Amino acid sequence: MNSIIFAIILLLGFTTYYFGKKKALLIKNSNTRLTALPKFYGYYLAIWCAIPAFIIFSLWSIFEPTIVRLLVLTDYSNQGYLSDELNLFYEKTKALSRGLYSGEVTIFLENSVIKYQNLNSIAQNSKIVVILAIIIFSTLFSYKKISNNHRTREPVEKFLKAVLFTASLAAILTTLGIVFSLIFETIRFFKVIPLFDFIFGTHWYPAKTFVRDASAAVDPDLYKDAFGSVPLFAGTFFIAFIAMCVAIPIGLLSGIYLSEYASKNVRKYVKPLIEILAGIPTVVYGFFAALTVGPFLREIGISLGLEVSSESALAAGAVMGIMIIPFISSLSDDVITSVPQSLRDGSYAMGATKSETIKKVIFPAALPGIVGSILLGVSRAIGETMIVVMASGLAANLTFNPLESTSTITAQIVVILIGDQQFGDPKTQAAFALGMTLFLVTLCLNIFALKFVKKYREKYE
Repeated sequence: MNSIIFAIILLLGFTTYYFGKKKALLIKNSNTRLTALPKFYGYYLAIWCAIPAFIIFSLWSIFEPTIVRLLVLTDYSNQGYLSDELNLFYEKTKALSRGLYSGEVTIFLENSVIKYQNLNSIAQNSKIVVILAIIIFSTLFSYKKISNNHRTREPVEKFLKAVLFTASLAAILTTLGIVFSLIFETIRFFKVIPLFDFIFGTHWYPAKTFVRDASAAVDPDLYKDAFGSVPLFAGTFFIAFIAMCVAIPIGLLSGIYLSEYASKNVRKYVKPLIEILAGIPTVVYGFFAALTVGPFLREIGISLGLEVSSESALAAGAVMGIMIIPFISSLSDDVITSVPQSLRDGSYAMGATKSETIKKVIFPAALPGIVGSILLGVSRAIGETMIVVMASGLAANLTFNPLESTSTITAQIVVILIGDQQFGDPKTQAAFALGMTLFLVTLCLNIFALKFVKKYREKYE
């Protein structure tokens, strides 16, 4: 029902837009000067028709389940039932009303189902009536305004400005919510685990702390030498380094080729094909690394007399590099293409060849954007999860041998948060500490990229 109501609101909004635009043309044909373009009349009518109804619809949909639940449980909340018992009873009521309950049906439960269905019916019917009434009154109000040739451009622009501000505010609040949720749990983690033990410790083995009485007090000695993050940082940056060794040369050279050497027909087909790599789900890359690249590297290593793990940092890093190629290639291509043609012409006028022009003129001019694309790829590599989980192993080994398995920060976050968790346990809180650390690392990379681009961009403007 909610989807139908939402679709009706959207349909009426689009319909009233064309109706308002047509009304503006009628006013114009009557030799009356319009106060704005005809499309603003349509926007004005559509906004007044859809937005108030959509706001009421959203608020009603949010609060309706809570109000229905309170009304259903009103007769039983004062009879000494616990909160969990009331929740279980309400879930049984909803299941029985939908025909999904297979347990014992009592008269007590049947009466609750009847009350629940009646309240739902009243709520749905009331919602339809209220929304239709709001649509009618708001549409008539706005139609009277445009019929009187009221100014429509300013209200529409104010509404769009409010929408843009709300979108910006939502992005900011979401970021703040993520940061504060990480900060609070990270602080609780460091109340048990010393900060220096976490940063400089060389052993990561939280599994030994997993079995613990939830009601018992937290014993810091239990977690000693269990949360050293050095192996995770080493594994994260090592795999990211391998990935960038693959992605930077291939991505940068392909970007230079597409922008400077490729014909229009070649560029037309090759660039979209490269960018397809960015649209492949990372879990597919993970399967490819685990089932194809890993065994292939292992067979090559055995033939050469080397001991290669079936889950190696080299397999994960190589496949991750393939995934990052389109980021560097596409961005580098766009940056190089945006270099003014006058720089090329001046270089050719001085007798430079095409390769000399690329090395001495175009590449330095495009360097800030190229560095930005590389740092974007580094951030993408550091934050990758599925490939390292499936292809590099979960053991936090402190090693720089690409043929051995290692683990990363994101992989350990996944391992920690799998299954039932006690959020008061430092083992679970360690995931938030790792997440906060990863957030700070990527933030520093982005700040560095912005400063680098800003510093060197001024040289070529």
